Amino acid sequence: MHFLKWMYPGIKVKRWLLLFSLGVLVASMGLAIVLNYKYAGNLEETIFRMVYLTTGKYYYTVTTVVGIFIIAGGLIVMTLATRQIIASVISVLIPEGSDRLIELIFQKRKLNRGPAVTVIGGGTGLSVLLRGIKGVTSNITAIVTVADDGGSSGRIRQDLDMIPPGDLRNCLVALADTEPLMEKLFQHRFGGAGGLAGHNFGNLFIAAMTEVLGDVEQALKESSKVLAVRGKVLPASTQKVRLWAKMVDGSVVEGESQIPLANKRIESVYLQPEETMPVESSLEAIRDADAIILGPGSLYTSILPNLLVRGIADTLRKSQAVKIYICNVMTQPGETDGYSASEHVKAILDHVGPGVIDYVVINGQNVAVELQEKYADQGAYPVEPDLKAIEAMGIKAVMADVISETNWVRHDPLKLSRTIVSMIYKLKANSERMRLLDYYLIAESIKDLKKSER
Repeated sequence: MHFLKWMYPGIKVKRWLLLFSLGVLVASMGLAIVLNYKYAGNLEETIFRMVYLTTGKYYYTVTTVVGIFIIAGGLIVMTLATRQIIASVISVLIPEGSDRLIELIFQKRKLNRGPAVTVIGGGTGLSVLLRGIKGVTSNITAIVTVADDGGSSGRIRQDLDMIPPGDLRNCLVALADTEPLMEKLFQHRFGGAGGLAGHNFGNLFIAAMTEVLGDVEQALKESSKVLAVRGKVLPASTQKVRLWAKMVDGSVVEGESQIPLANKRIESVYLQPEETMPVESSLEAIRDADAIILGPGSLYTSILPNLLVRGIADTLRKSQAVKIYICNVMTQPGETDGYSASEHVKAILDHVGPGVIDYVVINGQNVAVELQEKYADQGAYPVEPDLKAIEAMGIKAVMADVISETNWVRHDPLKLSRTIVSMIYKLKANSERMRLLDYYLIAESIKDLKKSER
């Protein structure tokens, strides 16, 4: 019955459907003439007589040519009608026109064929990577920390008794394929001095969706539709957790936002409650991934809180995907003071054990002197790329130019995503060659066994 709606007034399709039907009739009649069907009847005979009387040419040759011309005319009419029907639909769905439609189709098909990438982390570093990698594949899942307790997220967490939405919002916006105004709206922070002061609209939106739907996963799914998100954004856990840090001097600091402020060397971090349960969808994303990426982001407050959720590190260890850790470019005051690249890796392995990292991507581009001086005033310095110490742990190190320098030193989304994706494809190609070699060796072994049996 839905087909009848095409007949409604104002749809601007009926006339073209009628023209298409006329084209079908004309083409069918031409086909009948070419095939010399009897039901072509008097029309064929009339055409024959007219052509024969004027040209005197052979009957079947002339009628065949006439029939072909009639078929061609019918096909032209059908093509014109089809084009107008499509144009009428496109003008409503995509006002930008058919060129935009072709671009969308090509983009969709290309991105759907991209590798399945699962990214684990939080903070601004994770959103930087997502902005770049969404241009290569739409098979992306971001697993995001829920230990944040500062700013707007911390207030929503305390007032509404829910997981903090801030890092989740940043990832949604980073993966969004929507109008710039919508992105600007989701990142808008209220001013003034009232109750809304300091709150972020996107945080409030996710909080409202969670209350309406009663489930944060469903709230993120529906929010993704609003922002036309490529991929999925998932929390590491839906439990309300607190991050604690034990310092080298024996003191203990509670709260993700308070740990860097203590300005002490961290010995270890842990979650409360200890048995924090993961989101099953996050575990599935790790199992199904072609590549799993840790970071970039704060080592102790963005990356490790995810890995400390029960089951995530074990699932990561068992995964056959390539596991890549993106090391920070600069040390972070109060968190990784004086850390080299190998010390970042060691901290992860000390907390969750071996088998969670195969490769480490380290920045190989020199940081400008003036920027180094600017960061030094804040107690931050470029991370030392001690490759030999990393490889001594059984992990391969990759040096690459992955930063952009403006007023700050940041990972460049395009450079970083190109580096990561090229690694994934190269490693995938190598694994395919190794698999073929294995098949060959197995086949040769079977041949040898058969020979020995004889």
